[in-house]
Amino acid sequence: MDAFNSLLDGFGTALTPINLLWAAIGVLLGTAIGVLPGIGPAMAVALLLPVTYGLDPIGAFIMFAGIYYGAMFGGSTTSILLNTPGESAAVVAAMEGNPMAKSGRGAQALAAAAIGHFAGGMVGTLLLVALAPTVAKLAVDIGAPDYFAIMVLAFIAVTSVLGSSRIRGLASLLIGLTLGLVGLDQMTGQQRLTFGSLQLADGIDVVIVAVGLFAIGEALWVAAHLRRRPPEPIPVGRPWLGRGDVRRTWKSWLRGPFIGFPFGAIPAGGAEIPTFLSYVTEKRLSKHKDEWGKGAIEGVAGPESAASASAAGTLVSMLTLGLPTTAVAAVMLAAFQQYGIQPGPLLFEREPDLVWGLIASLFVGMVLLLALNLPLAPVWAKLLRIPRPYLYAGIMFFAAVGAYAVGGEVIDLVILLIIGLIGFGMRRYGLPVLPAVIGVILGPNAEQQLRRALQISDGSVTGLVNTPFAVTVYAVIVALLA
Repeated sequence: MDAFNSLLDGFGTALTPINLLWAAIGVLLGTAIGVLPGIGPAMAVALLLPVTYGLDPIGAFIMFAGIYYGAMFGGSTTSILLNTPGESAAVVAAMEGNPMAKSGRGAQALAAAAIGHFAGGMVGTLLLVALAPTVAKLAVDIGAPDYFAIMVLAFIAVTSVLGSSRIRGLASLLIGLTLGLVGLDQMTGQQRLTFGSLQLADGIDVVIVAVGLFAIGEALWVAAHLRRRPPEPIPVGRPWLGRGDVRRTWKSWLRGPFIGFPFGAIPAGGAEIPTFLSYVTEKRLSKHKDEWGKGAIEGVAGPESAASASAAGTLVSMLTLGLPTTAVAAVMLAAFQQYGIQPGPLLFEREPDLVWGLIASLFVGMVLLLALNLPLAPVWAKLLRIPRPYLYAGIMFFAAVGAYAVGGEVIDLVILLIIGLIGFGMRRYGLPVLPAVIGVILGPNAEQQLRRALQISDGSVTGLVNTPFAVTVYAVIVALLA
């Protein structure tokens, strides 16, 4: 009960007019920036960090929370409408959301995503209030074998349910794992696949890979087929969900948070793994299996709910342990330190107004996000009425801007084009794009955790299965393959 009493005090802080204003500005800025391909929540928070220097800490962090959730929704907007994820957590939204948009149901996909974000954020934040100390304690006890098992589960799950065959899914995953090897070995410092280029020593940024494979690959594919088949205008459709849509999605909205929140709270890849696992779960449970790959609305609702709950989960380990589990949490940790505040077990005692004001502002931000974006769904969907040559030219322009903004290096644009050509080739030969993006995101982390686990066990393979958690995860993998 103490936590909920503290939360009520937090609402007293979050609902002051000035803090409501910062929350609304954060949601609007986050959504607007999230719509730009390549500029995800982490970059949005980092870009706007200097803007908050003059604000008091509570106002600044309430604004950051709004930016975080707004940018996540903005990323899924372009993912659904243009097949161009604004950030890695929005990759899965393209799988069913983009086919829905192409069939004239873009507004429904956006509405399902908006309500999914609201439901996931609300449930996730309630879990944050109730379970923060317990989840933080569990996160401390999870070791390298457990992390590696979780990542293997993500690899198997995504390659076994996507594409026309598992072989193609595995080939796509291998492409992603190879791209993830580029750069310096994290353990030894040796260069791998850099071809002597210093610019490649830091590796290829996930944003560049995701934007290249999805946006550039899609734009080149469309350009290659435009002359053969004259483009037809895509209908926008009605802006609200029908009863049938709600019947199909309400369980997905409620399942998503219980997949997303635990993964957000432990350092296992942020919102990427739970969105993929939610997608797999919804596909397994769906009664409309023939619609998957052609625009199944559950494939938008579940992953978006999981992504939003995962965002709440990341705050658990950051606030209670000072452990950032995602890029956004790392930027917010830097912001805390900028104000001379050190997150950790004592933060709830030393800065209760700040912590509970921030947590209460998450509820406020969710309501603002839903109130702003449900009416805007048909407006965003009208992007599809732009003639396709202009639309894809615009996508390539913003993709290039987003890729250049990542590092400010011209070589990033060259890499973007090369990866775009790889994406074009994958479409040509029927390889699903998603496993490749998974390989790039999780490959380096999986390698690091595998090597740590083997070092701890002196090279013995049994070191990978010496915890009950890891054994349980491998049992789930066997069941999934069976």
